[in-house]
Formats: sequence, C-alpha cells, structure tokens
Amino acid sequence: MNLNKREREMGEEGSTGRVTCSVLSIDHTNMFYRVCAVCERTISDPTFVCHPSNPPSKRLFRILMSVATDTQVLTVVCFDRVARLLFGCSADEFFHFAKLHPFSGVTVNEILEGEIFTITLSRPVNANAQHLRVASAVPLSSAFRPAIHLLKQCYETPHHS
Repeated sequence: MNLNKREREMGEEGSTGRVTCSVLSIDHTNMFYRVCAVCERTISDPTFVCHPSNPPSKRLFRILMSVATDTQVLTVVCFDRVARLLFGCSADEFFHFAKLHPFSGVTVNEILEGEIFTITLSRPVNANAQHLRVASAVPLSSAFRPAIHLLKQCYETPHHS
C-alpha cells in the first residue's frame, strides 16, 4: 500500500491525527449511499430485503472532499455523522431539497469552499478503502452556518402580498 506523508505520520490502522485545513472542493456527483432503515446495513441492490418487515431504506452521506493543510492537499471521505454537521440536515433531507433545486450540489460546493476546520482524520478500518476518514470536524469561523441554511436562503423565493 502506497501511503502519503500524512498517512505515514498517523501510523497504525484506525489511529487518528488532527489537522487544520481548508475545504477545496467536494464531489457533489455521488454524495449518498443507501442503508437499511433498521440496522443500517449497506444496501447496494435496491431489491434486497434486509428485514422481513421490509422497511424502507434511507440515505446516508458519503462525501469525498479535497482539503488543504499548510503542507499538502488531501482527499478525504466524510461520512454521515460529520457530514450532517456540515450540511445541517440528513442525507434524505438534502436529497429531496436537491430534487427541487437541481444545482444544490454545485452550490453546496461553493458554500463550503474555503471554510476552515480542525478535523480529526482516521485511517480506514476497511482494507479496501482508499481515503482517510474525517472522524470529526470543528468549524473555526464563528460565522459558520450549515450549508442547508444558506441553500434555503439562496433558493428562497420572495413572497408576494
């Protein structure tokens, strides 16, 4: 496995490191994955039934993003718990908002671009994973607002009286 400098500094699998970074971009083309609503088992086949009661599946965030530290650019993956902090909503809520406002993915990239965070990175536990995981993110700007709040302002239509 070919590790970059940050990964070598972090050492063993699952260990963590904290960095201050700026968001360069997010991949807004593939932001979600589906899981069973009961056990959160990943569902790759939409016809798969995880439980006999056949509950509906739900979406969770999986955001691939590029961040810049003072010394390097990293590609990291941000899963649901941390992505909810950045977005201010669930993946299903964002998905339905984006259905009504098709450029929301591009706009959220513009909103988050340049935001500065202290993030905790962890090595992936899955041997097939290609990117460091964002285990936590703390915005450094006191003016930071989750993306959905700004998106709603951006796409708000004026009310006529």
